[in-house]
Order: sequence, then C-alpha cells, then structure tokens
Amino acid sequence: MKISQGAEARIFLEDNEIIKDRFEKKYRHPVIDSELRKQRTRREAKILNKIREINFPAPETILIDDKNGKLKMSFIEGVLVKEILHKNHKKLSREIGQKIAKLHSNDIIHGDLTTSNMILKDEIYFIDFGLGFLSDKIEDKAVDLHLIRQALESKHYQIWEECFREILEGYKEYSEHKKVFERLKIVEARGRNKH
Repeated sequence: MKISQGAEARIFLEDNEIIKDRFEKKYRHPVIDSELRKQRTRREAKILNKIREINFPAPETILIDDKNGKLKMSFIEGVLVKEILHKNHKKLSREIGQKIAKLHSNDIIHGDLTTSNMILKDEIYFIDFGLGFLSDKIEDKAVDLHLIRQALESKHYQIWEECFREILEGYKEYSEHKKVFERLKIVEARGRNKH
C-alpha cells in the first residue's frame, strides 16, 4: 500500500515494513539516473546503520537493494509530531532539541528536519534520512537547525518561537552548541538578505 510520495521516492507499507522506492526519473540519462539512485540509497542506508550504532530512535534497515534504489526499513507505529506538537509543544520541542544534539554530536546531519519527519511513539523517532549526510562542519549543523526553524515558522506559526527556544535549550546538550548558535546567526542573516 502506497502511503506517500515525494520528489525522490515512493513510500509503501507492506507486512508492517516500510519500502522506500527511489523511482526512475525519465528526464535523466539512464546511466546517471541509476548511479544517483544507487548512491542515495547507499548513503541513506549508511546513515541508518550509524544511527543504530548510537542507539538513536529511527527506522532500522532490513534490506538494501541499491541496484534498484530500494530500501526496506522497520515501520514505526505512532503519530506524526506535526499533528500533535500543539498539545505539548514545550516538552516535545525540548526533546527534539536533545535528539538533534545527539545526531550532531555524532556528526550526523538530517538534512530535512521538519515535524513531518518525526513520529511520536514511546519517544520521538526521526524518519526520512534521504537528504542526510555525515559532516563535522559547524556550518552544516547550523543549517540543520535553520531548517527546523523554517519548518516551525511555516507549519506551527502560532507557537514556533516558543518551540524553537525549547529546541535550542535541548540542543545545549551538544558540547559545541555555542559555535553552532554563532554560525546559526550568520546562516539566518544570509537567509534574510535573500528576500
């Protein structure tokens, strides 16, 4: 059963497992398309494996079929954080900040931090690491925080400031948080100058 489709992939739920299928793009040269899908599938699988090593709440990889751009993962039954953030926004936002701190402490960049990519079960799980990568750069970590801020502003505009404040509080668990906050100011100024 197809449960969603993005620009890069279709997501199916079968036998309580998630199948992420990076479909062919007809407008790309077949060789380039195949190579891109293979690389992205491998990269996402690599990140999910690193995430398992640090015991982070995210889907577990069951099968990698990089030749066909498919990834099979465990299904996390819960509710999307975007649906329930308003019910307990301070507590949930603090936990989101702590979770981002754990990822960044291990040089994992999510790349698409939104409340649509978070599921609340017994705790908050992060999903969809399709744009994720490994990096120890402060800039990349600041951009990750900037992304969650933008997502909050557009999806949760009535409470976004309180939410973001709590995220930054939770993020202080990351030892380099001061450097990231300094860089975040630069990233945000850059964003404003584009308008």
